[in-house]
Amino acid sequence: MNIVDWIGFFGVFQILLAYLLSVIKKIKTDSLAFILLNLSGAIMACIASILIKYIPFVILEGAWALVSFFSLITYQKETKTIQ
Repeated sequence: MNIVDWIGFFGVFQILLAYLLSVIKKIKTDSLAFILLNLSGAIMACIASILIKYIPFVILEGAWALVSFFSLITYQKETKTIQ
């Protein structure tokens, strides 16, 4: 495996880990850990997809990263409101 494969593998691993942890109820889908795992995983998977020039996954992972980013912004706004 080359470096691009490792970037993509680790990114996808983070996304799947977030999903698994939410399914087994170790983290909630609105938790910071879930959001950050999805965001960092999607960014890494998107970068790997860009490097291998596979546009369908660039779109998929780019959209996943944007949704995760907006979730992070929402999380931060809700956290500031509570304090």
